[in-house]
Amino acid sequence: MSEARPAFYALAPGGWRDYVTLVHPPYTLWHLSYVVIGAALAPHFHASLLGWTLLAFFLAMGVGAHALDELRGRPLRTLIPAPMLVALAATSIAAAAGIGLVVAVQRDLWLLAFVAVGSVLVVAYNLELFGGALHGDPWFSLGWGAFPLLTAYFAATHTLRAPALLAALFAALLSRAQRVLSTPVREIRRRTRSVSGRVERIDGSVAPLDAQSIAGAPELALQTLSAAVIALALALVLLRVT
Repeated sequence: MSEARPAFYALAPGGWRDYVTLVHPPYTLWHLSYVVIGAALAPHFHASLLGWTLLAFFLAMGVGAHALDELRGRPLRTLIPAPMLVALAATSIAAAAGIGLVVAVQRDLWLLAFVAVGSVLVVAYNLELFGGALHGDPWFSLGWGAFPLLTAYFAATHTLRAPALLAALFAALLSRAQRVLSTPVREIRRRTRSVSGRVERIDGSVAPLDAQSIAGAPELALQTLSAAVIALALALVLLRVT
């Protein structure tokens, strides 16, 4: 793309800007919205519980997962030292697990299973452990889409019912669509030196084929979907508190 940034939300490298870029703000808010949706679907809405659940998932997914991802090849091209990335990942994931443990003791010990699954997945996925067995589009759809929603719902209700399972399917499918759209964008922004060619239309007109024509539409769709999911989550919270 013209600015040669590794992501449309990436700031100029250096200083505090690297830490903003590291958390992938639009995508982190997108996936935190699944937490909100899960909590809002519960028969009884617990605002304080939602706050703690959001904090845990922000630490694990927004900070920890992305710090581990940046360790593997610097996809965002930040200048954050590797030891700092390791420290961020370790402390944030540990803090998220700690929050989960406290909530589990207070509400339902079955939440410990969610804490264990989430802790393993966030590390195994981003470091491609076990030969990458837990890395790939299906695991992204389940781990970053369905799992946050189901965790928030179970924390509030102590069970999983049909509405939550259908909503989890929605989150998984939307996360799958996110991956389908983001793959060509990442390819263009991070691994392509140049694009050249042209599109010849039936009417005889010719349009240049460049990076913008390939990545522009899916990137705009990603931005739109991110805003849409966030708006839906906020609407559901307003519905429950007013």
